[in-house]
Amino acid sequence: MKLVQVELCKIIIDEKRQDQVIVLKEKDGDRQFPIVIGFLEASSIKMKLANVVPPRPMTHDLLVSVIESLGVDLERLVIDKMVKNTFHGKLKFILPDGSERIVDTRPSDGIAIAVRMGIDIYVAEEIINKTALF
Repeated sequence: MKLVQVELCKIIIDEKRQDQVIVLKEKDGDRQFPIVIGFLEASSIKMKLANVVPPRPMTHDLLVSVIESLGVDLERLVIDKMVKNTFHGKLKFILPDGSERIVDTRPSDGIAIAVRMGIDIYVAEEIINKTALF
């Protein structure tokens, strides 16, 4: 599977709707594609990008703390498939002994963690080909 590195380009929040939109952009190109996510996940991503520090850890902050306290490295998020217009993702971890673990994730949660940890985000080329907005 060919992967394309992407970056978060835009967050569109409409408080009157449950579903929100984030737009990912090809890092070394012009293709962009939207992903519909929940309000809570969009808010979590936006809070981190705006450097808002909540008084207590939010769920994604908690997950980052757990990852860091276990001494594992989160290498990347890969959005690897789309089934019935639903995106699927994987988080790739490197354990202290050098072995790898792949954990299934909703892309919205993966992106919320990725922006907190500064990890790279990749998307399968075939997904970009199907969903890209030019």
